[in-house]
Amino acid sequence: MRTDTPPQHEHHDHQHDDHCSHAVFTDTTAHEDNSEKPFTDPVCGMEVSQTNPQKTVEYKGKDYFFCSTQCMEKFKVTPETYLGPLEIHTAAELPAAGAIYTCPMHPEIQQDHPGSCPKCGMALEPLMPSLEDDNPELKDFTRRFWWTLPFTIIVAVLAMFGHQLGWFNMVTQTWVELVLSLPVVLWAGQPFFVRGWQSVVNRSPNMWTLIGLGTAAAFVYSTVATLAPGIFPETFMSMGRIAVYFEAAVVIISLTLLGQLLELQARSQTSAAIKSLLGLAPKTARRINPNGTEEDVPLTHVHEGDRLRVRPGEKVPVDGIVEEGSSSLDESMLTGESLPVSKRAGDKVIGATMNTSGALVIRAEKVGSATVLSQIVQLVAQAQRSRAPMQRMADLVAGYFVVAVVVIAVATLIIWGLFGPQPSWVYGLINAVSVLIIACPCALGLATPMSVMVATGRGATQGVLFRDAAAIENFRKIDTLIVDKTGTLTEGRPTFEQAVPASHTTADEVLRLAASLDQGSEHPLAHAIVNAAREKDLALSTANDFESSSGIGVRGQVEGKHLVLGNTALMQQENVDVTAMAGTAQSLREKGASVMYLATDGQLAGLLAVSDPIKQSTPEAVQDLKDAGIRIIMATGDGVATAKTVAQQLGIDEVHGEVKPADKLDLVTKLQSEGRVVAMAGDGINDAPALAKANVGIAMGTGTDVAMNSAQVTLVKGDLRGISIARHLSEQTVANMKQNLGFAFIYNALGVPLAAGVLYPFVGLLLSPMFAALAMSLSSASVVFNALRLRNSD
Repeated sequence: MRTDTPPQHEHHDHQHDDHCSHAVFTDTTAHEDNSEKPFTDPVCGMEVSQTNPQKTVEYKGKDYFFCSTQCMEKFKVTPETYLGPLEIHTAAELPAAGAIYTCPMHPEIQQDHPGSCPKCGMALEPLMPSLEDDNPELKDFTRRFWWTLPFTIIVAVLAMFGHQLGWFNMVTQTWVELVLSLPVVLWAGQPFFVRGWQSVVNRSPNMWTLIGLGTAAAFVYSTVATLAPGIFPETFMSMGRIAVYFEAAVVIISLTLLGQLLELQARSQTSAAIKSLLGLAPKTARRINPNGTEEDVPLTHVHEGDRLRVRPGEKVPVDGIVEEGSSSLDESMLTGESLPVSKRAGDKVIGATMNTSGALVIRAEKVGSATVLSQIVQLVAQAQRSRAPMQRMADLVAGYFVVAVVVIAVATLIIWGLFGPQPSWVYGLINAVSVLIIACPCALGLATPMSVMVATGRGATQGVLFRDAAAIENFRKIDTLIVDKTGTLTEGRPTFEQAVPASHTTADEVLRLAASLDQGSEHPLAHAIVNAAREKDLALSTANDFESSSGIGVRGQVEGKHLVLGNTALMQQENVDVTAMAGTAQSLREKGASVMYLATDGQLAGLLAVSDPIKQSTPEAVQDLKDAGIRIIMATGDGVATAKTVAQQLGIDEVHGEVKPADKLDLVTKLQSEGRVVAMAGDGINDAPALAKANVGIAMGTGTDVAMNSAQVTLVKGDLRGISIARHLSEQTVANMKQNLGFAFIYNALGVPLAAGVLYPFVGLLLSPMFAALAMSLSSASVVFNALRLRNSD
């Protein structure tokens, strides 16, 4: 297969100071106040001043600053190429200063400061977690809980045992309970009432609407009963006073605070994977200056093209390529691969991986937000905020849930007041409060987001990146897998075998012309040919009018000759007769080599054979997938004979060779029309259409950016065993979502009628508002803790 990928980022030199930062954009209204503050050129990563208006571009309401006209012009053409997913999103909608906060239940809610969600009232959390665990709401709720807990305990003890203790007469005790309840209700419960009022103003009833109504009802009734007991009938008397329920109000608030503390602490653990990834990056790098001196510089001062020394025991600072030395790198933190990977000159290295043995000198290729680690963090954070399709039903129910609960509470009050035993209206009030308090729409809302957050984080630590929650939910359904060959089943690092000339030329001339043409290609097969020619010191010429026919070969002008290099399909397009060498090509393909024909000015000049060994992990991965009942199909642009040879070694029965990108797309469409749930795994530009069309597109992390952008799942290491890992994780995650949703539905379906007193006529059982508050507080936390089990599940 031929895939010609243009470089995603061109390297260029600038005259600038050796300083960089990662402030990507700034508010357009802040120019004067920040005139001395440097900002980062998003193209090359250099630190620049914002005082140069000729090198400033406004994009989606934000100003970007550039160190040179060249960088500025590149940004203007394709700005999103130089911005990560989160930067693009925030650049369009949010201020630049500080962290961005979002709601785990409603990810569309985002703002630049902590607070609560206007839709559900839930505490907002950072869109991108930081290494510093500084949750202002957790601190605030902790303070409110512990400072008022003694008052709650005293009020509860007086309410339950005061008449036995005899500390006060009952009227005095009522006043004591009122005084002690004031700081709990008015100060500790203040955030709940604010959120409850906001829910009314925003016409978005939620959990805080119910808690605010229930607590206010109990407290206001009890306060009126204390201040004006004479307005109540005798039936409201209990032990010499009008019955009051200050203990219900304060215990509800304290238990709700406790539930929030548990939930906030548990939710912070769902981002543990991102925090661990953030902690991988080293803080400094050892830079080799042009004059040969070396210095340790902050990582933010490293830019493309810098030469860096990585000593044994140190982490690789940025993505780059080895120039000198050899060593073994531990890449397990990013790829899930436990064995160290050998590296030598010419090999690529990933930032944040650990150098275990020898010393290396590398040249930085990707820095800042362009590194593999940064892209992984951004993808995981983006996936964690996506909505699973399974959540739609819960969202629909939650939309009507609060209104239904309020109606049930009012009905409970009226029915008990009219038909209940004396004091009937007191029973009605307490049962109505219990109904309001026990209902918990947050358990429904958190059911899938928490599972998604934990699963995406766990997947990232195992080298599997999910684009969104839908990919996690759908992955378990796949029953057919289409795989590309080069770079997917094979190493993707082919080696040149031989050139076979036609009668009128030589093998070296065939290699020289092919290498001259292939200098403009990024395909692995092209690299193998070019490297082989250079090793033979063949004089390469410049190729003009270079053109890639994706998946089948390349064309161009070399030394005034029109060259065509590619497979049989390309030769047919060019009307080149390959009959004379078809037998030789077939023989080479049967040995597993990839064969390309070279034609000059419409005449066959020869062929070139390149071999690409099968990855060591591929046989195990294929067998695991077959054992799981997945139908595996190979679809490759390579020759049919070569494809069949590789397929035979791997036990793949269905093979499609010499397919074009459109053919792969048609194959996916055909299988889907037969009712198959199709996954497509590939690594090249020619795979992108099929990856996008498949039910689940799987990109090899070792492949092109285009492929990864078209896929729903990326395997960081490019190891097909990651498909089995992803499928298993998908099954576990969906099971966890169902558990959470099932628990939330059952909890509310049973809790609300129980609180309304439906069992009282049969067993005389009523649910105290205090127990209702305990159940409500633990319901959301239990959903989060259940989701956290995914971190350690097998």
